[in-house]
Amino acid sequence: MATGGNAIRGTRVGAGPMGEQDHGYHAERIAVSYWDALGNETVRYFAAGIPDEEIPETIDSPHSGLPAGRDRENPPAVAKTEPYKTHLAYVKERRTEEEADALLEDALNQLRERRGQ
Repeated sequence: MATGGNAIRGTRVGAGPMGEQDHGYHAERIAVSYWDALGNETVRYFAAGIPDEEIPETIDSPHSGLPAGRDRENPPAVAKTEPYKTHLAYVKERRTEEEADALLEDALNQLRERRGQ
C-alpha cells in the first residue's frame, strides 16, 4: 500500500496552517561577521539597538576553535598556550627555597608540639 503525503507528520500539535508567517514579534537585528586566521567567517546576530561597545571584538570560531575578530584582513593571533603546571610548580613560583624551608620547619615544629615531642 503506497502512502501519500502526510501533512501532519513532523508538525507540532496546534501549530496552525503550514507556512504561517506570523509567529510573534521579530526584533530587528544586525549581523556581525568574524574571521579567524584560517579565513573562516562566522556570523553572529545582535539586537539592532545594542551599543557598538557591547558587541564583542573577538569570539571563538566554531569552525576551527581559533579566536576570530571583526577585521577580515587582520584576524587575531592564536594565543600561546602554557603547558600544564602542577601545584608544586605554582608554589615554587611564589616561594624561594629559604621561605619553603622556613615554612616546612614551622609546620614540623607545630606537628611535634601536638604529638608531645
